[in-house]
Amino acid sequence: MKKLQSQKIDLDIVIIGAGVIGLSIARQLALSGKEVIVLEKNKNVGEEISSRNSEVIHAGIYYPQDSLKAKLCTRGKKLLYAYCKDKSIAHKRCGKLIISQTKDQENTLYELKNRASKNGVSDTRILKADEVGELEPSITCLTGLFSPSTGIIDSHNFMHSMHGDLENANGRIVFNSEVIQIKTKKNSFVLEVKSDKNIISINAKFVVNATGLNASNIANSISGLDSKHIPKTRYARGNYFKYQAAHSFKHLIYPVPEPGGLGIHLTLDLDGKARFGPDVEWIDQINYKVSAVRNELFVKAISSYWPHMKRDALIPDYAGIRPKIVGPNDSPGDFIIQGTETHGINGLLNLFGIESPGLTASLAIAEYAEEILV
Repeated sequence: MKKLQSQKIDLDIVIIGAGVIGLSIARQLALSGKEVIVLEKNKNVGEEISSRNSEVIHAGIYYPQDSLKAKLCTRGKKLLYAYCKDKSIAHKRCGKLIISQTKDQENTLYELKNRASKNGVSDTRILKADEVGELEPSITCLTGLFSPSTGIIDSHNFMHSMHGDLENANGRIVFNSEVIQIKTKKNSFVLEVKSDKNIISINAKFVVNATGLNASNIANSISGLDSKHIPKTRYARGNYFKYQAAHSFKHLIYPVPEPGGLGIHLTLDLDGKARFGPDVEWIDQINYKVSAVRNELFVKAISSYWPHMKRDALIPDYAGIRPKIVGPNDSPGDFIIQGTETHGINGLLNLFGIESPGLTASLAIAEYAEEILV
């Protein structure tokens, strides 16, 4: 659907945001027989967080037991692999090595293995340096934690496939449509939407705020929503560099996690090309420019586990921005998925801080959202 056809519209469910999370929730609800419209301010699906990430299918290793990230990642991984197989979405279960360089980092690997087991991820194993070398001869490390169920996916085809599922279930996406304000009524909402330079009024019984980087701003536009339920969204830019030389890697290579992220790691695309990132660069405004001055930081980080890299082959590629609901010095945050029980407004679902492993967890987040919403 290219545009809204009238000045006043009555709908059942409105999803705001056509990234991977908004699409997955819209698809889930439409397949359940609900009337669903997705409003997207951009021209295409997934133009922001969803198209600017590592395209990794995470196993569920890093997250505290019983956190939403842990539960939805492990469930989502199973759903995502099954969906890719069923829909012929390009993906590969290539496996991942998390590697240590010091005794303290080695202790962290054992902690991660224990955490993974608590999350139901039972296939990880600790490898000695020579065992890591058998898998990846170019790597220098003390020990490694191998995760065979980690993989990679063509996230763009995944989103386009979900868009097709949505339309086949009579759901629609309206692009170039920006939500300006949401007024709450007794059992419904009135959304003011800027669409093709016109202001459209939409009545809806249910509203899902799945706008990622803009989630706090949208929440602040909802009348009657107490500000105590709206976390501040901070921006953590993650820069990526591509590697324009031959390499022998077959697996993803990660250092131990760092504050704000998982460290500058090596990921592979489905053609086997290598890229590195993301780093963690806290910024105040959305800006996707990758600065070449970050090159030295990347070279230093990569050389710690791949000493024979060719530094001249490292070229700035792209950047993504993670919607953090914690600050630079805070412990990692969990997903926030708020329904009526939290904020007291019937029919409203807000999602905040949906960063990694959001792509992996997307189909499970959709199941969880449906349980809360309807």
